[in-house]
Amino acid sequence: MSEADKPATGVGAKKLFIKTYGCQMNVYDSERMAEAMGAEGYVLTDTAEGADMVLLNTCHIREKASEKLYSDLGRLKPLKLAHPDLKIGVAGCVAQAEGAEIQRRMPIVDIVVGSQAYHRLPAMARAADAGQKSLDTEFPAEDKFEHLPARPLQGRPTAFLTVQEGCDKFCAFCVVPYTRGSEVSRPVARILAEARALVARGVREITLLGQNVNAYHGVEDGADWGLARLVRALARIDGLERIRYTTSHPNDMEDDLIAAHGDEPKLMPYLHLPVQSGSDRILKAMNRRHTADEYLRTIERIRAARPDMLISGDFIVGFPGETDADFADTIALIEAVGYGMAYSFKYSARPGTPAADRAPVEGAVADARLQVLQALITRQQRAVQDAMVGRELDVLIERPGRVAGQWVGKSGYLHAVHLDGADLAPGQLVRCRITEGWTNSLAGVLLR
Repeated sequence: MSEADKPATGVGAKKLFIKTYGCQMNVYDSERMAEAMGAEGYVLTDTAEGADMVLLNTCHIREKASEKLYSDLGRLKPLKLAHPDLKIGVAGCVAQAEGAEIQRRMPIVDIVVGSQAYHRLPAMARAADAGQKSLDTEFPAEDKFEHLPARPLQGRPTAFLTVQEGCDKFCAFCVVPYTRGSEVSRPVARILAEARALVARGVREITLLGQNVNAYHGVEDGADWGLARLVRALARIDGLERIRYTTSHPNDMEDDLIAAHGDEPKLMPYLHLPVQSGSDRILKAMNRRHTADEYLRTIERIRAARPDMLISGDFIVGFPGETDADFADTIALIEAVGYGMAYSFKYSARPGTPAADRAPVEGAVADARLQVLQALITRQQRAVQDAMVGRELDVLIERPGRVAGQWVGKSGYLHAVHLDGADLAPGQLVRCRITEGWTNSLAGVLLR
C-alpha cells in the first residue's frame, strides 16, 4: 500500500456525514458504508457542516423520492461552493435508478453508487480525491459483503443483518426489482459468522433483513436452507437472546417458518406481513399473486402456532381502479386481522413500474379513504397497547430515556417500554410489569 492509499488515523481522520432515507435495509447499508469508509480513515459526524464527505443513501419506495434528493442536494450546494474539497456522494436506490442523470442535474455530486456496489465506495472516494467523478450502478457478480471490512464494536445491543436482497415478485407498484435486482440469498456460513461476531461484540438481538426475507434460500454443505432453518441455527448461538426478521411476503410463509414461531422461544412474537389491499380485484391488479382469503388463512395458521403474535402490515390506498367497494374490502380485512400497527400510504406512481401509467384514484377521494383507514389502524394499535397493561414482559434495555433514571427498551412485541431503574444498562434483559399504555409506547415497573 502506498502512502497515498493509507487511511488517515487519529486527529487527522476525515469526517463523514451520512443521511439515510427509507427502510431498515438502508440503515444497514449506511452502517456498512460507514464501516468501509472507516477503514479508509473516516469517522462519522452528526452534521454536514465541517464534513469531508457527505453521503445521501436514498430510497425510491415512497412518493417524490427523487425530488427529496434534489432538494437536499440543493441545500448542500452552498456548502460545496464554500468548501470545494467537500466530496458529495449519492448512494442507494435513487442512485441505482437514475445513475448519470444525478450528476448531470447536480454537478456538485462526485460519486453515484448503486445499492449493489457500495463495497467499491472507498476506491470511488480515492478517485474523487484525485478530481475524478465516479459512477457505479452495476449489479456485480461478486458478493459485496465479502469485500466489506469486519463489523466493529456496535455499542448497542441490537443489530441488523442482511440475509437476502432483491425481489422476484414484480408487484405493479414497486421499484425494488429494478433498483435491488433479483432475489439473492447470502451463504449460510457467512451469515452465521457475522452473527457470531455481532454477539461477541455485545449484540443480543438480531433482525434479519431482506426485501423478501422469508424467500431466503441459502446453501450449506450442499443442502438448501430456508429461513426457518437459518433461524434455528442462529438460535443456538450462545448470547443471542432475540431474533426478528423483516420484510416478509405472504406467499413465502412456509409451514416450517410458521412452526418456528411456535416452538423457537428466541424468535419474537412480532411479524410484519404486508398485504396492501383487501380487495381481490386490486390484489390481482397489483400482481400480488394471493387473495385476501389466502392472506387471512395465513394469519390464522400463524396465530394457531403462536396465539399472541402481533401482526403489522402495509396498505396502499387509492391504487388505480380502486372503488368504494374495493376499499370496503380492505377495511373488512383490517377488522378481521386486528393489527398491532401498520404503515399506510396514498398510492403514488413510481416511474418504470407497470402501474405507473394507470390513472390513480382522484386525490381527495384517496385522502379521505386514507384517513378512514389510518383511524381504524390507530384504534386497533391503541387496543393492543392497552391490552398489554398488567402483563409481565421481558424487555431488552437499549438506551437511557429522556428523564434522569429512566431507561427505554423493547418488548418482544417491538413495543418501546419506559422503565425507571438507575442501575440498568444497555443489553440487560429484564422482567417488568406493564403499568400504562400510550399510543406508541408502554410504561412499566421492574420486577426484582
